[in-house]
Amino acid sequence: MTEREFGDAYVRLLPDLRRYVFRTIGNAADVDDIVQEAFLRMLRVDLHDSSEEHWRRYLFRIASNLIIDRWRRRKFEHGGDAMPEPASPTPHLENDAAVAKIFSELKPRERALLWLAYVEGESHEEIASALGLRRRGVRVMLFRAKRHLRDLLHARGLLAES
Repeated sequence: MTEREFGDAYVRLLPDLRRYVFRTIGNAADVDDIVQEAFLRMLRVDLHDSSEEHWRRYLFRIASNLIIDRWRRRKFEHGGDAMPEPASPTPHLENDAAVAKIFSELKPRERALLWLAYVEGESHEEIASALGLRRRGVRVMLFRAKRHLRDLLHARGLLAES
């Protein structure tokens, strides 16, 4: 990858990657570190497919791995299941803030699955590639993540019973 190709890819991919990392970890202080490390690792590898979509999937996979590593490290540092509450964004509408808070209560992998599927519009194959999972596993985990989010929204009164 030439310097120009990297610069062009960086400009196009940065906003989506930053949004994904922020929504997944909910902590603005760590976003830049994870995004920077993902791009640095992208530079270090020589992928044969130079399409931008391939680089995008690779970047999201690296970022996902970094997020999971961060979550495991913090879990270990805090002992057991104790995890510090991630910071939530401050949307303009009250319900949006409540939904963002609930989204931040999901496990990191659940947030990543939901974000890639419904915000980024990734296929199950693309999600599997980005998160290092089997395609068939994505379907089940995505179903469980949606159900968990739905249950949290019902419990907080933000989603009507259907």
